[in-house]
Amino acid sequence: MDRSANWIGQHYRLGPGQSVVDFGCGPGLYTSRLVKSGAQVTGLDFSERSIAYARDQARLNGLGIDYTLTDYLTYETTKKFDLILMIMCDYSALGPHNRSELLDKWRGILKPDGALLFDVHALPMFHAMREELRYSPNLLDGFWSDAPYHGFLRTFKYEHERVSLDKYTIVEASRTRTVYNWLQYFDPESLGGELAEHGFILEQIFGDVAGAPYDPRAHEFAVSARCRR
Repeated sequence: MDRSANWIGQHYRLGPGQSVVDFGCGPGLYTSRLVKSGAQVTGLDFSERSIAYARDQARLNGLGIDYTLTDYLTYETTKKFDLILMIMCDYSALGPHNRSELLDKWRGILKPDGALLFDVHALPMFHAMREELRYSPNLLDGFWSDAPYHGFLRTFKYEHERVSLDKYTIVEASRTRTVYNWLQYFDPESLGGELAEHGFILEQIFGDVAGAPYDPRAHEFAVSARCRR
């Protein structure tokens, strides 16, 4: 994260008078680093615990970060930003309709010379996946509940759509839950086309959000884009 924040600050020449917004900021891991550049930083997340923690840390460390508890898909603002971030491949977890709405939102809040930086899951990751059915007591090391449970995972692949589904069934003593985790996978051509449909130009491709060289065999990549003039 330090490497990423340092690279982002240098690559986009962040400093006083500039503004950055992090869509899905979580507990402020990147925002707390980027604010040291002198830029005005905004963090958005719908997790009450994450935002509460981020605000506490900002207060304790004297960091002037604007944290907003919100679903970033419905976020509205009159502010304009020099840089919009979405990190940890959140973009891949959104369906086509939500991605379309988000790109339109980003275009509306980005300054004329502003930039987007976000990462996605790549096609090599999709090709390496296998459909499977798996069972484990307390699947994912107790991730789904503090109480004992039975966890079932069924993985599906949709080749034409380049989409995967992890279907989790969590059986506890008092309830049974089913959670669907959909993910979209991209190559630079498909992502560039999606951006172009919403008025963006894909300017640069990186291996990650720390500026590593792009590797077409890797499971993730990052892109920097700007509004088409």
